Amino acid sequence: MISHEIRSAWYVLHTRSRFEQAVSDGLTKKNFDAFLPKVATRSKRRDRRLVIRVPLFPGYVFVKSDLNPHERLDILKTVGVVRIIGNKDGSIPVTDEVITSLRIVVTGDNPVQVGDMRLKKGDRAMVITGPFTGVIGTFVRYRGIERVVVSVEALGRSVSVEVAEEDVERLPAI
Repeated sequence: MISHEIRSAWYVLHTRSRFEQAVSDGLTKKNFDAFLPKVATRSKRRDRRLVIRVPLFPGYVFVKSDLNPHERLDILKTVGVVRIIGNKDGSIPVTDEVITSLRIVVTGDNPVQVGDMRLKKGDRAMVITGPFTGVIGTFVRYRGIERVVVSVEALGRSVSVEVAEEDVERLPAI
């Protein structure tokens, strides 16, 4: 008889915006092994000089599970969970080595440089929030920390705007 032992693995959960801590706490209360990697950063509020800990991957939390139907449902019913990251073939596990490495990186208050690189030069992009909402153009470059330049071309001229990276969304290629 062949044994089909199901092993627990780490999976990535997509959460509602700013619900990472609530999801991590909710999963822990349900006795799941949850991991929310956080890094130290300066508060962006002008009236404060605090160093705060923020999620390394905003909108995502790791959970260890064998994803049996009962556990999958329990995870998905946790307040703030949107979905388990996967593709048409199912949920995609994350290796223990990646989790171990992330735990080492976020230990202590060592400065961590995060390179998102979700936008590449030439990508079509749209500004989704802020004073330039609705502007569609071409991603030009990253400028400093969390700032991007988007160029709009019309009538043989180019106009560029600099906006917060979080205010820009890459448009799918046509």
